Amino acid sequence: MGLNEAARTVRVDIGELVLTGFDGVDPERVSAAFHTELTRLVRAGGVPLAAGGDRALAALGGLPRLPATVSATRLGEALARAVHTGLSGGGEPL
Repeated sequence: MGLNEAARTVRVDIGELVLTGFDGVDPERVSAAFHTELTRLVRAGGVPLAAGGDRALAALGGLPRLPATVSATRLGEALARAVHTGLSGGGEPL
């Protein structure tokens, strides 16, 4: 970071992830993969909806569909991409 660049902190708080229809998928592994992928995406692309300052969204709709998979890692990563799409303006506030 150069001298003229201000450090930016992005904080994304997600109170609860509710997944229905994914029986047999380890929720701890989904959560770990989700956290890792969302952190990577935010570091790489930021959170465009927060560019103007603090912003709070109670819920997002219109997000990309999740794949039908039994892989907790793939599900967590896909979920993170869907949430980041919403944080990038691709979803609709509910």
